[in-house]
Amino acid sequence: MNTNDDIDDVGQAVRENRPLKSAQAYRIYLARDGVEFQPIAVTDPIPTGRQILSAAGLDDRADFTLCAIRVSGDFEEVSLNETFDLRGKGAERFIAFRTDRNFKLTLNDRQLIWGQPTIPGAVLYALSGIGEDQAVFLDVRGGSDRLIEPNDLVALDGSGVERFITAPNPVQGYTIVVNAREESVSDKRVTFEQVVQLAFPGAPIEPNVRYSMTYRHAASKPHAGELAEGGSVEVNYKGTIFNVTKTVQS
Repeated sequence: MNTNDDIDDVGQAVRENRPLKSAQAYRIYLARDGVEFQPIAVTDPIPTGRQILSAAGLDDRADFTLCAIRVSGDFEEVSLNETFDLRGKGAERFIAFRTDRNFKLTLNDRQLIWGQPTIPGAVLYALSGIGEDQAVFLDVRGGSDRLIEPNDLVALDGSGVERFITAPNPVQGYTIVVNAREESVSDKRVTFEQVVQLAFPGAPIEPNVRYSMTYRHAASKPHAGELAEGGSVEVNYKGTIFNVTKTVQS
């Protein structure tokens, strides 16, 4: 087993602008069909694509596409049979797709490769690295750019290359549905207590009254479930639904 002293971190070397140290293994990060990156270690600073897959416990005989994310944010497809020099590429993150077809897209003019016919909005936000005051848009030639929400699933299998951009978020406030009524809230995160007040405006605090709440289509994970007293969830710009029931205990 490798100890921490035996491993050099490729990302740390990139951020420190230094060459990789001589080590028994080199730490990189790999995600499968998404952006949930997990650390893996390869023993060669110039591994093949197959060695990277094997280090992640993936069957290198399967139909995998392997992509490296460079410091610039551009994706580079990694050939399974050829070497990838971790020392000079400036890449610490990789995504593996089990697929026989790739889809190309751009995000702020960066070239991306995706191994599925749809891409979640949450992935676009994660790859863009933008703050809460920014949003991702689908660049619509000759029309109005389409706002992409984190819960959206965007098709990539149409004609042409889909182009995404980031810009200031134009949405002021959020619209939620509480017990079948649309309500406006100013913040993305809403609390149990806020929603109760929207469901039962001006209801006094009574020791024998209990409220229960379910929600769906939330921006945060899980996207649906029960919300308990003192809890909160992140909502979408429009369409997060809450159902609140009131029980009087004897």
